[in-house]
Amino acid sequence: MSARLIPAQPVFVNNAEREVWERLAAQLGEDDVLLANQRLTDHEQDHEADLVVLMPDAGIVVVEVKGGGIEVDKQGRWWQYGGGSRRIDPVRQARKNKHALREYVQKDPRWRDSSIGRVRWAHTVVTPYASVPDDFSLPDCSREMVHGKDDQKHLARRLRGVAGTQETTYPPPTLDDVELIVEILTGRNLMVREVMAEADDREARADRLTQEQAMLLSVTRLLHRVEVRGGAGSGKTVLAMAQAKQLTRGFGERKAQRVALLCYSIGLGEWFKRAFEGEARKSRPAFIGRFEELGREWGAQISADRNDSAFWEKELPAQMAELAAGLPDGKKFDAIIVDEAQDFAEDWWVPLLAALKDPEEGGLYVYSDENQKVFERFGRPPVALVPLVLDHNLRNTRQIAESFGPLAPMRMRPMGGDGPEVEFVHASADDALTVADDQVERLLDDGWPTEHVALITTGARHPEQNSRQEQLGQEGYWRTFWESDDVFYGHVLGCKGLERRAVVLCVNEDGTRDRSKERLYVGLSRATDKLVVVGDAAVVRAAGGDEIGRRLGLSHLAATI
Repeated sequence: MSARLIPAQPVFVNNAEREVWERLAAQLGEDDVLLANQRLTDHEQDHEADLVVLMPDAGIVVVEVKGGGIEVDKQGRWWQYGGGSRRIDPVRQARKNKHALREYVQKDPRWRDSSIGRVRWAHTVVTPYASVPDDFSLPDCSREMVHGKDDQKHLARRLRGVAGTQETTYPPPTLDDVELIVEILTGRNLMVREVMAEADDREARADRLTQEQAMLLSVTRLLHRVEVRGGAGSGKTVLAMAQAKQLTRGFGERKAQRVALLCYSIGLGEWFKRAFEGEARKSRPAFIGRFEELGREWGAQISADRNDSAFWEKELPAQMAELAAGLPDGKKFDAIIVDEAQDFAEDWWVPLLAALKDPEEGGLYVYSDENQKVFERFGRPPVALVPLVLDHNLRNTRQIAESFGPLAPMRMRPMGGDGPEVEFVHASADDALTVADDQVERLLDDGWPTEHVALITTGARHPEQNSRQEQLGQEGYWRTFWESDDVFYGHVLGCKGLERRAVVLCVNEDGTRDRSKERLYVGLSRATDKLVVVGDAAVVRAAGGDEIGRRLGLSHLAATI
């Protein structure tokens, strides 16, 4: 076996250095180490040793290689020929490099803590194309220290001999000493690849793109009734918040307006509130939150279970319509903005229009993605809206955006940059939760912080989600999405408009449930940087279609299951 080579494939500036490296690589023993192009910067200058040979039980030899023709004149001056002539001093170079490397090693805390002390170092010169007379000698360079073209056949043996003639008062390094020197010369506490650094870079880019996209708001300045349509990751929620801020402050000749920013889901409503906590009062909408919270503010009586669709879709909006009709103008709104409008029932629009100071001309700005319609209800506003389309995906990596692209309401151009490949892990519906838990642990082992990881289910809720909701209540549970450092456990029904950098999507259902396609779409689009899908390949393919199956690699997987 040959020596250990560091690096394994070095790049050399000339053929002479490469030939000597190849020769030593073949001649040295398996315990020896050969370093190439070893650079070092100290307080005096930059150093670069052509080669460093570390031989246990012999010594460390710093090698200076000089190609071309070599001459040493009567004054002891070295000259190199080849494309001209130039004065060189290879012995001094080798000696200075040796001292610099040895000092660097000995000052390293790992060396000082080892109590090894000083070991044997040596320096030498190799001239692979120039002959060296047998009786060559200089005061600072004996014949044994320089190796000409006739010495190349036994070069490694000659270097071992050099190590035995210099600094003989010090012991040769042991195998452990050599390993420590290699460790020191290859760096300390090296920077390692961090998944969060890459995620931070992509997030900064997405934020910049979203700010650029907010220029679309200038188009709406003369429009009072607008529907902004866009797929997951298109920046609808950020745009809705920017518009709420802009309308509240006023712009140009438009006076400040009394604005309501609404949604359906608890998680998104909490996000709105948190996003505006630090805003100045003049930029904060008059109302921020969920449709039902607006009803409570008006005095609506809400005590029904959230599964009582008759109450939520009929009785509550009827109550709110009556209350809205009796509101004084000071409590009504100049403009209402609704995010994730596909979640709103048909009758919910009645009290909202009644809450406008001008039901005919008052501002109504709707942000929607009909392909995220995961509830049975769906009602469009009973007024004409000017459609605007967002067709760029800003928030997801290209790999994630492409994985759910066929489910989006339109062809989306991925702008979020490259990231890790989307992974699919096959598991039956019964085993999916257990396998998903294992994948969460793997993400944490890979360096994803717990606060950036979520496990989202499409079927039954994770036991941890049930436990937190029971212990903390709905509002308290959703606060953990931002306030807790733990992994978040959620369900696709509650996560629209929200995101995590790393998501394990657990498809723990058999595919017979209504709106499985929409649930899959929402789930696939919640991760911004890293997505792992766990579930039955047949179920996922049935819900998402053959193209989704192809993009997740399920066709190949089916052959191995």
